[in-house]
Amino acid sequence: MIHIIVGTRAQIIKMAPVMRELEKRSIDYNFIFLAQHKETIHELISQFGIKKPDIVIGDLDKDITNVKDMIFWSIRVLIYSFLNSKKIFQNDQQGVVLIHGDAPPLFLGALMAKRQKLKVAQVEAGLRSNNYLKPFPEEITRVFSAKAGLIDIFFCQNEKATLNVAPYKKTAFCTHYNTMLDSLRLAKKVSLKKTIAEASGEFAIASLHRFETISKKEKLEQVVNELIKISKKIKILFILHPPTRVALKKSYLYDLLEKESTCQLLPRLGFFEFSHLLRKAEFIMTDGGSNQEECSYLGTPCLLFRSETERMEGVNTNVVLSKFNSAIIDDFVANYSKYRTAPVSENVSPSHFIVDQLKEFI
Repeated sequence: MIHIIVGTRAQIIKMAPVMRELEKRSIDYNFIFLAQHKETIHELISQFGIKKPDIVIGDLDKDITNVKDMIFWSIRVLIYSFLNSKKIFQNDQQGVVLIHGDAPPLFLGALMAKRQKLKVAQVEAGLRSNNYLKPFPEEITRVFSAKAGLIDIFFCQNEKATLNVAPYKKTAFCTHYNTMLDSLRLAKKVSLKKTIAEASGEFAIASLHRFETISKKEKLEQVVNELIKISKKIKILFILHPPTRVALKKSYLYDLLEKESTCQLLPRLGFFEFSHLLRKAEFIMTDGGSNQEECSYLGTPCLLFRSETERMEGVNTNVVLSKFNSAIIDDFVANYSKYRTAPVSENVSPSHFIVDQLKEFI
């Protein structure tokens, strides 16, 4: 049997196309939701047209966004799963557990699967920054899970990622693109009643959420000052993740941004609305790896507010690594149009490929 474990918003967005492919082929699967992110999950499930979770674990009725809550939540998930392993996996001991990416549910889900003697397949595997603190805790999670032998099958999105997992001598496949490509194509088919972009004219997007960006006041202040400077040249729609909003207010930077008439502060958007917005934006400024991938597939110019990136998508074409250097940032803003590229048109589906490789477990 195939089991799918997700716990975050990003994981559902990137695994939903795999679930849809399974359902398209009338293949039953066990959907296990580790409730690290609770908000908007039901909306995503409805928009993607996938079934509701078969079981929900670790539901604290809120998003888990700080270290204290994360520790408590992780312990709760592990205790419950170790006591109810057979129930969670429906007494299966011969199947495979699909887990996405590098968020904490990867490690927790892999431990749960191993207790039940199931194989573990990681989607979006092989990304490495070679710096345990950037991104944190993602790099620690993915490296430790692999080195500990918890992953049996690696689905890697490019050749470099595939080479990164070669030393573990496990089964590895190169999907050539991330399942995000399938998610974006699904989102494009959805007609929204009205998007913010339709009433905004020419605009750029800002989106920040990484721990290493928002946890240090000096770094956050530097980024905010750059955004204010850029907003003098083009209107900015600043999409605020809940932890980002908290960090801005704690650092007394929220009021500073709010005073800027050309910098509009917006709550976090649903994936479908955000993807429509991203297609219409002049460019995006972000520290998000998923945003980087989205832009590489859509061709939208992207200024990455990071000093390094483990993802190769878009780098040296439509993605510019800022390294928090003002000269690089200024040059990008002055010449962003030259970074726009054609959207990916290749007739491939990473989700279709992944399901094809799981035939022995069906």
